[in-house]
Amino acid sequence: MSGSSQTLRQRFETSPFFSHLGFEILDAGKDVILLKLPIKKYLLNTNQTVHGGVYATMLDNIMSLAVRQAVEKDIVTVNMNINFLAPVKEGDIVASAKILHQGYRIVTCESEMYSHEDVLLAKGTGTFKSEKIYIRR
Repeated sequence: MSGSSQTLRQRFETSPFFSHLGFEILDAGKDVILLKLPIKKYLLNTNQTVHGGVYATMLDNIMSLAVRQAVEKDIVTVNMNINFLAPVKEGDIVASAKILHQGYRIVTCESEMYSHEDVLLAKGTGTFKSEKIYIRR
C-alpha cells in the first residue's frame, strides 16, 4: 500500500464518527476502494431495516475516500444524490466508488452499495470540492 493510502486509511479509521458506526476499510488501493459495514441493531429503523441515513453516510464516506485518494487534499461534499433500491436487515454491507470526472477544484464520483447476498442496495453520486475557498464579506 502506498504512503498516501496508508495515511488515508489511518485518517479515516481514527475518525470518531467513522469508528462509532463500525466502518471497516477493506481495500484502499489506487484503483479500488471498498468499505464494509456490519449491520448492528442500532443501525436499524422502525421497519427493522438499515436506516436510509446509514446508506447516505456510507455512500458519502466511500466517495470521500475515493476522492481523497485521487486528489490527496482535504475535500468537502458539495452535493449528493442517492437512489435507494432495496432494504437490508442483516449481514454486512459493502460499498465501492469511482471517480467520474476530476476538474481543478471539483470532483464528481459515483458509488454503489451491496448486501452480503450481492443485492444492489443503493447508488449514489456526489460532487466534492477540494481546497478551502474563503469568501470575503
